[in-house]
Amino acid sequence: MKRTELIKHLTKHKCVLAREGSRHSLFKNEAGEISAVPRHPEINDITAKQICKQLNIPVIGNN
Repeated sequence: MKRTELIKHLTKHKCVLAREGSRHSLFKNEAGEISAVPRHPEINDITAKQICKQLNIPVIGNN
């Protein structure tokens, strides 16, 4: 999956960019839970699902 697709999914579900790390972008949901999104152009589907679960939003692809 493309990183841009994942970021669009996160922002659609009211997650915001908390800060930029050296190799990851940290996104935060409304409850304050944080998850790291790697800065690779392609992100493994399993990793994308884990990020969604950590942020308590619907898993991407299961909208």
